[in-house]
Amino acid sequence: MNINQIVKMQSMKKMFVNPLVIVMLFTLTMWACSSKYPGYDKTKTGLYYKMYKVSKDTAKARVGDWVSLNMRYVYKDSTLFDSKKAMGTPVRFQLPPSDFKGDIYEGIRMMSAGDSASFIVNADSLFKKTFRSPERPKFIDSNGVIRFYITVLTVDSPEALMKKEVMDVSKYIADKKITVAPSASGVYFIEQAKGTGVKIDSGTWVTANFKVSLIDGKQIFASSDRGEPMVFEFGKRFDTRGFAEGVGQMLKGGKATFIVPSKMAFGETGNPKAGIPPFTPIVYDVEIVNAQTKADHEKQVAADKKKKEQQLETNKKQETSLMQKYLKEHSITAKPTASGLIYAEKVKGTGARAVAGKKVKVHYTGTLLNGTKFDSSRDKGTPYEFVLGQGQVIKGWDEGIALMNVGGRATLVVPSSSAYGPEDKGIIPPYSTLVFDVELMDVK
Repeated sequence: MNINQIVKMQSMKKMFVNPLVIVMLFTLTMWACSSKYPGYDKTKTGLYYKMYKVSKDTAKARVGDWVSLNMRYVYKDSTLFDSKKAMGTPVRFQLPPSDFKGDIYEGIRMMSAGDSASFIVNADSLFKKTFRSPERPKFIDSNGVIRFYITVLTVDSPEALMKKEVMDVSKYIADKKITVAPSASGVYFIEQAKGTGVKIDSGTWVTANFKVSLIDGKQIFASSDRGEPMVFEFGKRFDTRGFAEGVGQMLKGGKATFIVPSKMAFGETGNPKAGIPPFTPIVYDVEIVNAQTKADHEKQVAADKKKKEQQLETNKKQETSLMQKYLKEHSITAKPTASGLIYAEKVKGTGARAVAGKKVKVHYTGTLLNGTKFDSSRDKGTPYEFVLGQGQVIKGWDEGIALMNVGGRATLVVPSSSAYGPEDKGIIPPYSTLVFDVELMDVK
């Protein structure tokens, strides 16, 4: 056989293809063409999925596990939710059983920490059964689907979290060289200063400054940030059971630290709003500022109420005279309107008139009669916008701005009856006359 014959035979062999290969290729092509969502695989329950990244971790998330993940879901081309943009932190929750066949929870259970995937879920079932909405949003078609894009960051079983808590507390105790023994409930009470006075018991009113932290030092809450101590009735639910156990061992003037295990704090669910993960021990630093019997507290409340009422009456009586004194000192001679508003024009506007129902843009600085500034759009660098005559601002503003044209500037001296009346607004005391330097920038 010469070389030409060999080449001819090889060419003929290439013409004959295994018929099984042809059938397989035909089947795959038909499947790809008929697939409802090309590129996606489908589970037995009907969930479409596409894996983008598969980690080396083979432990899949299970019902009851705590998962943290980045999640985005879209309808057509519109993003309905993006955890990175909406929250700035991963979504963390305890994985529940499925709400329906082919739901997103089934998809998450297919994943391990480090995996990324996309899932296609029936919108009607998602909103009604998972989101517990009365009905599907009207902008979503009845046969519409939601595409989820998920990256799983961590998967933790309750057992693993419990074990970690024990280890974390043991390390904290060792690092801090704490030698006191925990109570039967597991709370460590470390006293820094002994107090004196009445015993804190059920019904005692406690005034306390305290700080709440995780054992890694992250601060969760501090009463000092509020500018005043917390006041509560001991015996009624105020914070955690561990906090109550610790406070119950203190007296007025006492200072102590409590290390509280999760079972006496926020338990297996944690407190997501406060940034406390599940199975997390809490550290309290507490100072008892005061402790009163119920009877003494009621006397104090009554005395404070009487003092406040007297102050309100004094403010109410003095308002008119203080206002007149201000007008005289600032040489304001404008006559009051029927409501008592003083409108003193500084610059007459030549632009559009401010009319009820129109959106106006105003620059302003607000002060009390004594000159204390309580607000200013000029300090913020942005004019304030509102719809005139709709009650979106105090009555004095609705009335005063309606007297202006764009480009105008005026002083509004607003009596409390057209401002906040007897309300205590903090920096604005009850029955306060307010002074506004206003400039009308635009009317739309």
